[in-house]
Amino acid sequence: MSAKRCYYETLEVERTADDSKLKAAFRKLAMKWHPDRNPGDAESEVRFKEINEAYEVLKDGQKRAAYDRFGHAAFEQGAGGGGPGFGAGFASSFSDIFEDLFGMASQRGRGGRERGADLRYNMEITLEEAFQGKTAQIEIPVSVTCESCSGTGAKAGTKPKTCSHCGGQGRIRQAQGFFTLERTCPGCQGRGQMIEDACPSCSGQGRVSRERTLSVNIPQGVEDGTRIRLAGEGEAGVRGGPPGDLYIFLSLSAHEFFQRDGADLHCRVPISMVTAALGGEFEVPTIDKGKTRVKVPAGTQSNRRFRIASKGMPVLRSRQTGDMYVQVVVETPQNLTKKQQDLLSEFEKLSSGATQPESAGFFSKVKDFFGNRATS
Repeated sequence: MSAKRCYYETLEVERTADDSKLKAAFRKLAMKWHPDRNPGDAESEVRFKEINEAYEVLKDGQKRAAYDRFGHAAFEQGAGGGGPGFGAGFASSFSDIFEDLFGMASQRGRGGRERGADLRYNMEITLEEAFQGKTAQIEIPVSVTCESCSGTGAKAGTKPKTCSHCGGQGRIRQAQGFFTLERTCPGCQGRGQMIEDACPSCSGQGRVSRERTLSVNIPQGVEDGTRIRLAGEGEAGVRGGPPGDLYIFLSLSAHEFFQRDGADLHCRVPISMVTAALGGEFEVPTIDKGKTRVKVPAGTQSNRRFRIASKGMPVLRSRQTGDMYVQVVVETPQNLTKKQQDLLSEFEKLSSGATQPESAGFFSKVKDFFGNRATS
């Protein structure tokens, strides 16, 4: 008989692992080695049993302390109050992962009460609206509690009856080998109750469809992709269950002048070659419906950025404000007249390295480069 593996090694955790890490490790391994996910694999059954046994011991403070002190001997021949076993303890461990394994997470409660579904609403707003904030009115089709049956789903004057298949539990247990599976009751679909006389207004659902108008407050500074949650404004619950939530997903439409980067705003402004050379100024609009002047010093190069403090977007739920950046692009003249061409040619002849140091330096390096190649 081979020696039993260390429980910590079985769960692939350190000895110092806390309860949350133990549970996470157990869920992960149990889902991997569950026999239903590995049909016909004898090894998976063995590994699954080992994983459960290890978790049964380590999740219990007293059993873990005994195991840390005496090892597996703590549970042999009655030592330490008995071994981990696979009775009720197994059922509790397995229930921890049952819904993860089979995707049967249920929102149903006793009496068939089921939480309503969450709803999503996509809303597009402008950059100005994101700057100022706004209150918007939206209309959504949504399920609301049926007034005729008050959400029970049963015809007026009648009540739902306890399901005879599951005794009102909504689940049916079935033994398979050394463990017990639990599945949704097919008779009542997990609600625990049966409706013999359905409400004619809602066909037994306990809710009906309606158009509803809601007011949505959009705060200043929201960004593209911001999600706003309206608690309890989703679908009504089935048969009196709690309602779901409504999520508003915001998207910002493209702006004709500004590009946004977080709380900062950017814009590109073309300026003439003369303005860039001699200096000047121009006006640009701001997001707050105002305007500001930008001074361009003489000799400004293309793509230079000018920062205008506190003229950007407000930071969500903060008193801070971003900045505005103006990038100038020097525009090359086009469609020149003969006289304009002659004047530029004359200017070119009068120019020296001092007026255009960057280009003069570049072509000087090019000349040296070709000269070195000729002599080598």
